[in-house]
Amino acid sequence: MKTTRLFRNSLFGLIGLVFSSTLWAHGGAAGTDTDQCKFELEKDHWIHYTAYQPKAYPAEEFCGNIPDTNSLTQLVFDYQDQRYRNMTVEFEVTKEPEGTRVFYEEPKKHKSGTVILNLPNGVPDPGKYLIHITLLQDSGERLDAHMSFKAGEGQPTSKGSMGLYALVFFAGLYILYLSNAGFKRKVDELIGRAKEI
Repeated sequence: MKTTRLFRNSLFGLIGLVFSSTLWAHGGAAGTDTDQCKFELEKDHWIHYTAYQPKAYPAEEFCGNIPDTNSLTQLVFDYQDQRYRNMTVEFEVTKEPEGTRVFYEEPKKHKSGTVILNLPNGVPDPGKYLIHITLLQDSGERLDAHMSFKAGEGQPTSKGSMGLYALVFFAGLYILYLSNAGFKRKVDELIGRAKEI
């Protein structure tokens, strides 16, 4: 009975650890804002940005690092402010530091509040890129915002993810040790031999 309860509680704890990293991916606790994929177009008026590479990484979202070059890339912008739906906005992507234009979308209004820029061949070379977003106001004034990203560096596994995988692995071994008498006996024998040496 005690082993079953310990196993069940450990399993719930592990599931909580796995899902907690997903839930906190774009921010933090209430009252904090650590979303690196969100930027200010005007004071207190935000746009959220997400990049996708649906052919190479169908289930992944990216922000500051896009893993591949020469692969379909979609840059998605969500207006977090209703007022932008009635304003004309222009988008451009340039390779830095040269400033070479890679993509351009004419100024237009986006009534849905979501803008999807399709770069059929992605970006051509590894390196740094800059997204230029220009808000064209009725007064004729141009308001620019910029968001940078790196491309072509692959998709490494973060150190935090590796640590989480190691924790889950060792927790699983510990649960097996506590719940299986044969496994416990073998481990205790190995530890006993190691102490003798």
